[in-house]
Amino acid sequence: MAEKMRLEIVTPYSRVLDMEVDEVTATGKIGEFGVLPGHAPFLTSLKIGELTYKNNGVTEHMAHNWGYFEIRDDKIIVLVETAEASDQIDLERAKAALGRAEEALKKLTPEDKQHKIYEAALERAIIRMQVAGKASRK
Repeated sequence: MAEKMRLEIVTPYSRVLDMEVDEVTATGKIGEFGVLPGHAPFLTSLKIGELTYKNNGVTEHMAHNWGYFEIRDDKIIVLVETAEASDQIDLERAKAALGRAEEALKKLTPEDKQHKIYEAALERAIIRMQVAGKASRK
């Protein structure tokens, strides 16, 4: 069994991360899951959430938008719309986005076309704030 896995995180704009890691935890559509070296191959979809990875005893946190997660032969490829490390998140910007989303949702009903867009914006802002808070606790 391998001791490490290769983790590659890619957005439409750049390769965010490419490194060897000890373990990965992510937020899938049906719940949180974790993988260790030697994990069976699988492909799943990700929802807006947090991805954590551990390397040499150090845990790093990232906020990500929806996407896909695949592991095969101890190589993990994560394709997501956005991915931000905890120490790169602008907390004030996330708080402002949260406020805008909350205000918009107060004026909309679930039947409005824009409702799901603002729900996703609200979820992204909450996740970004939670992950950003983990950077300050290191």
